[in-house]
Amino acid sequence: MSGLFTRKRLVATVAVGGLVVFSAVFAKQATAPTSRSELQPTRMQAQTSRTVVDLLDELHYEHRKLDDALSAQIFDRYLKDLDGQRLYFLASDIQGFEPWRNSFDNALKRSDVKGPFTIFNRYQQRAVERLDFVIGEIDKGVARMDFATEDTMEIDREQAPWATTRAELDDLWRKRLKAAALSLRLAGKTDAEIQKTLGKRYRSQLNNLTRTKSDDAFQVFMNSFSETYDPHTEYFSPRTQENFNINMSLSLEGIGAVLQGEDEYTKIVRLVPAGPADKAKQLKTGDRIVSVAQGDKEFVDVVGWRIDEVVELIRGPKGTTVRLQVIPAGAVDETQTRTVSIVRNTVKLEDQAAQKKILTIKRGEEELRIGVIKLPTFYADFQAMQAGDPNYRSTTRDVKKLINELKAEKINGLVLDLRNNGGGSLSEANSLIGLFIGTGPTVQVKNASDRIELMGDPDPSVTYAGPLVVMVNRLSASAAEIAAGAIQDYGRGLVVGSTTFGKGTVQSLRDLEHGQLKLTEAKFYRISGASTQHRGVVPDVTFPNIFDEADVGESALPNAMPWDTIPSARYFPYQDFSKQLTTLRQASQTRQAADPDFRYLNENIVLARELKKQKTLSLKESTRKSEKQELDEKRLAMENRRRAAKGQEPLKNWREAEQAEEEEGADAVDPAKDKPEDEAFALEAGRILIDSLTPQVSKR
Repeated sequence: MSGLFTRKRLVATVAVGGLVVFSAVFAKQATAPTSRSELQPTRMQAQTSRTVVDLLDELHYEHRKLDDALSAQIFDRYLKDLDGQRLYFLASDIQGFEPWRNSFDNALKRSDVKGPFTIFNRYQQRAVERLDFVIGEIDKGVARMDFATEDTMEIDREQAPWATTRAELDDLWRKRLKAAALSLRLAGKTDAEIQKTLGKRYRSQLNNLTRTKSDDAFQVFMNSFSETYDPHTEYFSPRTQENFNINMSLSLEGIGAVLQGEDEYTKIVRLVPAGPADKAKQLKTGDRIVSVAQGDKEFVDVVGWRIDEVVELIRGPKGTTVRLQVIPAGAVDETQTRTVSIVRNTVKLEDQAAQKKILTIKRGEEELRIGVIKLPTFYADFQAMQAGDPNYRSTTRDVKKLINELKAEKINGLVLDLRNNGGGSLSEANSLIGLFIGTGPTVQVKNASDRIELMGDPDPSVTYAGPLVVMVNRLSASAAEIAAGAIQDYGRGLVVGSTTFGKGTVQSLRDLEHGQLKLTEAKFYRISGASTQHRGVVPDVTFPNIFDEADVGESALPNAMPWDTIPSARYFPYQDFSKQLTTLRQASQTRQAADPDFRYLNENIVLARELKKQKTLSLKESTRKSEKQELDEKRLAMENRRRAAKGQEPLKNWREAEQAEEEEGADAVDPAKDKPEDEAFALEAGRILIDSLTPQVSKR
């Protein structure tokens, strides 16, 4: 069921702290009105709307014209943000809103936001009607629901027609309620437990409605407006601004995860490298949180909750335990919910720091030593730097030290692992590139005035001149893409893995009379002149992409700015790998096809794509049981094929595989130890490096 005030895209990135979240669409209020009176815009909100119009017109990179065409986009986006699954509004409501389709532009220019508030109040009214209805259905009893009759529910209604009558909406909500009840039933809950859980769930959503304030309505509309420019231009209400600034202080304690609201669930978008969740190895990107418990206390169902309130439950003092019940990534519903325990902690700089190891790989009779440096983020201890501490920590300093240690250990090549590196300090990315090249440009930045700034490495010294491979994936973003792109453009090394995120824009924060505006003012370009925006960095040799590009990455975000080019900077490539690439790719694909971990990953990717194609959900219990059994058997067969290839004992059922994974995470004595697929990726990166060596290079 579509949760109240949730959205399918990310709202605002915050810095790495103990618990990293995307700013919630709404902020939790200290006090809440109990009435359902209509919300009205304030004079300050009206003035702020005009200021946002002016700032976007003057400063946004794309200088889009606020006209009827953009008004129509704002209108459609606003309706989608309020009711993306088309479960609340009636077709007659939408028809009544049509006069605003081409008039939001003029209204915004004259500081008039009454229209958006009228639409929001109608949404509130419809949401109350729907929740009152579904609560009434629950109170009739779960036992009266018929799970023996064949019936189906549409999973995604984003493109469905609007319901024309309340009876149509009643039918939709009966099915959604039945689907929720059946999922809990298949997960082993009794009818009494299901009735209690669902009753609390929907009463909680109804209670959230009564606490909605004017700032909530204003923020939704202003984001529908600002995000038609690009997905990273966002408005923060005063309360959301306060939360954003708290997050930026790095003082939070939690699990170390990036979260977002998606329909009724809170979804794991990314695990913060070296954070508590990452170390526990129990959560994955795409997992959806169903309920939260403090220590050994009772679970609190959070389906349909506002994301900020879920965050409040997950946050807590360092050293305390939080338990989460999650639906695994790729699962359709709550039938496969599993429990995860994580001890809260802060993410320390030393945990985020670069780490090294050495792989020994055979080439014929020769054993070659490949150094691997894993870099979770681009960091710098600015406080220590400003205090004049000569030993302050930074990415470049730490990597330089590790390189020198690896050189002393006589490595034959180096793999720089930027997987899951979401970026960070641009200056550190710039100086890191300088460890591998002499003087030269590293990145170009073009602002809204079309002025291009060229950043570069002025230091002629080179810390490491040997063979180099950079490993990336879909979660490598921003500064990580700049580093990988520069290494690739210079021909200084090979880039392997999967296409990166594609975040090639620069934002700044502007204070407003009422809140803040984060807007896109510039764009990154590689020294070749190609943007990293939207397309990301395409690797020379590809690995399986475990993240669906339709869900993860810049290209998956609405209104993402396009890829384009500017003139190339003047630079001199070190090496041309183009003649080797065909041979390198073929050799790697042959190895990947024979490797049990790569095969397992590819089978999982195919299975996930098959599940994603599912358009309807059966509401018949026997059908769902057989579907679940069939899916578990597929997963078990995949896992046992991998185990057989690795000489391990087969598992008897899929639950054994789940328990083994849970126990591995709970007993993670060595949190730095890679998962099997991570080890496979690192080894293959090393083999590609070895394949690329010439006799002359291999002696370095």
